[in-house]
Amino acid sequence: MENIAYITLDDKKVRLLIVQSRNGRYRILEEVENRYNLTLDIVKDCLFSPKSKTDILKILNMYRYTIETFKVSKMVAVASKIIVKARNYRGFLDEIYTNTGMNFLIAGDDDVVKNIYLSTMVKIDASKGYIINIDAYDTYILKFNRRNVVEYNSIPYGSTNLSSANMTFAEKVSAVKKELKKCSLIKSYEEDVLIGCGSSFIDVARIAKKLTRYSIDIDNNYELLQSSIAKVNEFIAGLDSQKIKKIKGIGPEGTESIDGGLAIITALYEILKVESVTVSSAETLEGVVLANLVGSANEKYSDLLQNSLDAYYEFKKEGLSINNQVYEMAILLFKQLKVVHKLPRVYVKPLKIAAYMFDCGKFISFKDYQKHSYYAILNSNISGASQKDILLAALACTCQNLDNFNLPEIMKYKEILTDEDVDAIRKMGVLVNLAVNLNASRKSVINDIVCDILGDSIIMKTVVNADPSFEIIQSMKVSEDFRKTFKKSLQII
Repeated sequence: MENIAYITLDDKKVRLLIVQSRNGRYRILEEVENRYNLTLDIVKDCLFSPKSKTDILKILNMYRYTIETFKVSKMVAVASKIIVKARNYRGFLDEIYTNTGMNFLIAGDDDVVKNIYLSTMVKIDASKGYIINIDAYDTYILKFNRRNVVEYNSIPYGSTNLSSANMTFAEKVSAVKKELKKCSLIKSYEEDVLIGCGSSFIDVARIAKKLTRYSIDIDNNYELLQSSIAKVNEFIAGLDSQKIKKIKGIGPEGTESIDGGLAIITALYEILKVESVTVSSAETLEGVVLANLVGSANEKYSDLLQNSLDAYYEFKKEGLSINNQVYEMAILLFKQLKVVHKLPRVYVKPLKIAAYMFDCGKFISFKDYQKHSYYAILNSNISGASQKDILLAALACTCQNLDNFNLPEIMKYKEILTDEDVDAIRKMGVLVNLAVNLNASRKSVINDIVCDILGDSIIMKTVVNADPSFEIIQSMKVSEDFRKTFKKSLQII
């Protein structure tokens, strides 16, 4: 296990990220960001001013104290290529190294593309398709297939430089479309998975969710519809910068560049004639982190969901954890009781999440941990599942205790959930609870189960490798909830 510090420098901010790495996975220990504005220095004067250099050095020296506090064993420092526009950038980077020991490397286009791709592949479950990443000064279009970047193009418009351009919104859209038409990937675009990355996509998606009253507050894997873009355009057109600043969830960077980012997104939808784009929370810094992990467990497992669940528990698991056993037992119960629960296979993925994360609420509080699992799952950044799957899993995990089944609360999601989903939530909750209790001793005593369905009763026969008395006693406590949910009595032998 080691702590690694990542420092990024661009024209708007210096960012520090400290992560703890183990087995190729990581968790964030600290994140600090300090903003400034080098636009006049870099774009107009093409020089770092003495004041700007003093301000940045002061911030970096403060970061040194934080880095030392966390006993960091490695530092990775990356500067945006926009820094190169300042004629004295090399001398300034040397000055930074002399004063702080931070050796900044300039991230070129190839580096940016690699980092975007790495981050996206641990966020979105897709083997091929296109990625659009809107940066501050450039927009990148990537085509990937079989886990490799096949080709990429870039255009010289990003959210920042387009926002500051002296053009109307319509002129900005037109200018972007003109550049896009020059791109080989746009000319040869084939209908496929289209993934949108960068803060502009996130900000526009958040506004779209508010305007459409979308009830799941998750950024990653949100389907941004063309109809929603039209609503966002209409909404933003009637606001001045002060009102935009008041939109919840849109940070200071988004406030300054929402106009340019929205123009690029609008142009993309118009020129590609797509109905939706899958929004990803992937970012270039995460790609830098992934690229520097030793023995990376993020080598694009075929099962992205399982990799995501394992990553969640990497720093939380204990010697007696039974998450995988509970998941396997829940799936076994799902198969054995298929004629009873009558749920289609679309519920296997949410059941897997709910079963694997059955105890995630304990990290908040052991008391009523099933109830805490709801917001733990919704905020766990799980990848490899749809937002609806994650919501179903959160509600099902809560329903390990059926007293937590709250129909008015569930109805907040009535635009997303069907009547069948509501029924499935209760059933999955009982199956997870039963799976947990069939592993009560945490010793994998039960190897298999065989269910005999006899009219209004079910006899569950256990195949064991040791005395299962404790498991049977604990599991029979679920029998009343089982009867209420499946209308059958349960006997375990």
